[in-house]
Amino acid sequence: MRSCYRLLAFSFCALVAPFSLADEFDAPDWRRYVQTPSGPAPLYTKVPGTPSRTAQPKKPGAPSTRKRIVARAHELIGYRYTWGGETEETGFDCSGLLVYLYRSVAQQRLPRTTSSMLAKKDAAIARHQLQPGDAVFFSHNGSRRASHVGLYIGNNRFIHAPRAGKTVRISSLEEPYWQRAYVAARSFSS
Repeated sequence: MRSCYRLLAFSFCALVAPFSLADEFDAPDWRRYVQTPSGPAPLYTKVPGTPSRTAQPKKPGAPSTRKRIVARAHELIGYRYTWGGETEETGFDCSGLLVYLYRSVAQQRLPRTTSSMLAKKDAAIARHQLQPGDAVFFSHNGSRRASHVGLYIGNNRFIHAPRAGKTVRISSLEEPYWQRAYVAARSFSS
């Protein structure tokens, strides 16, 4: 009897599992992706048929603009990391992701590099003041000099383009690595 169960489980793994994506199991709609043909297109795109969130831009500090920036960032989860990238076609690097989000949703221009974003001292906020849509900065080498940025989305989570070979994803500020690497935050929506 056990050998029948083992044979059935092996058959399932060998025949069915290779054709299904992990995101198809118990994932919310905004986390489901379909692969695109090879070429300059993004590694993953949004599932066809899900509504797009492209409304007219409002004042950058408005709560609805912050929500739309965060919603658009969720739609970009799964796009590939590309150094210097700031479009859906090319992919994104960490600062390029924020530049794209603020430019396309809020019609607001941000500095292009992580260090120049961090240099905007008038936008500085404390960690306990973080709101969805704020920028969070990290140092990968242990110094106080920021080398990475992400978009805070609430509940101690942020969306970012981590590094080459990875895709845009959600990470938590509570993860030990990001706790150690956290440097500062900026609010560009006020």
